[in-house]
Amino acid sequence: MRLLSPFVARVAIANPNLVRAIAWAKVKTDKIDARVLAKLHASGFLPEVWMPDEETEARRRVTAERTQLVSQMTRLKNRIHAVLHAHLIPPDPGNLFSQRGRAWLGALPLAEDQHRVILRHAGELDRLGAELAELDKSLAQKALDDPQVRRLMTITGVNATVAMGVLAAIGDIKRFSSPQKLVSYFGLNPKVQQSGDRPAYHGRISKQGRARSMLVEAAWGISGVPGPLRAFFVRIRSKRGKHVAAVATARKLAVIVWHMLNKDEDYTWSRPALLQWKLRYLELAAGYPARCGGKQKGAAAAYSHKAVREAEREMVGQAEEAYRRFVASWKQRSPKGCSGAANEVRRS
Repeated sequence: MRLLSPFVARVAIANPNLVRAIAWAKVKTDKIDARVLAKLHASGFLPEVWMPDEETEARRRVTAERTQLVSQMTRLKNRIHAVLHAHLIPPDPGNLFSQRGRAWLGALPLAEDQHRVILRHAGELDRLGAELAELDKSLAQKALDDPQVRRLMTITGVNATVAMGVLAAIGDIKRFSSPQKLVSYFGLNPKVQQSGDRPAYHGRISKQGRARSMLVEAAWGISGVPGPLRAFFVRIRSKRGKHVAAVATARKLAVIVWHMLNKDEDYTWSRPALLQWKLRYLELAAGYPARCGGKQKGAAAAYSHKAVREAEREMVGQAEEAYRRFVASWKQRSPKGCSGAANEVRRS
């Protein structure tokens, strides 16, 4: 698009998933496809996709690069585990890829070619780990200068990586007129089939969209810390299981993100000391100097005190208990035929 823009008045990019006339054509050539696209555009029926600005596009490239690096490192670790599994060697109880784990791998009674395979994968892991550290440093520097990243980090369980990935996928929040639009964009909405007088059937989620895995990852982290979102996770888990509960919590998280970005408000049940600790960790990752041994303590020092942590956990724990009481009273007065976790997820 950047290359074509100087030569035309406007560049329109069609959504390939919605241009069925081309996808289902029996005779498919470039000339025929161009004619079909021109006719659709002239009649106003060409489904276009939103094109991100340069800043959003740069965010997407960086987050995609990080995802690829993590995927490659995971693949290499799995190959090392496969070598151990093939020789019926149980893995080291500690961190297999730490300095101690590397020494343990080197002392294993394996054939020379198998040792060579492990050393090659371990060396590749070191190289990718160095690249990941440099990329994380760049991400941390950009995150510290972005107020929207700081706003999303007020949610317990959302770190800078998740916040950057979600913001890169969203781009301009104003293009989503409602939270349901954002949920659909992330692919967290259920498929719906309805015809005639029959009731609508709600199936599995559509899985069409960006950053869905990051929201689900954040939902798993939220499920282990006190707060209203954990109460929501536990409520759905008791009905439909933990995996459905994680997806439902990710959907709830997308709705919260929409309201936070549209209203320019932080998360209501944020933990100030924890937020300062996350920001300080981000500063260290960005290359800021450490302040160990100084007389003046930083804003993140309060999180090192157990009393402060317990006070914050108690505060959000009270909100979690209030949510449970609200749901219990809501269930008691709900009409017949409206119970069930699936309906609860849709009503939420």
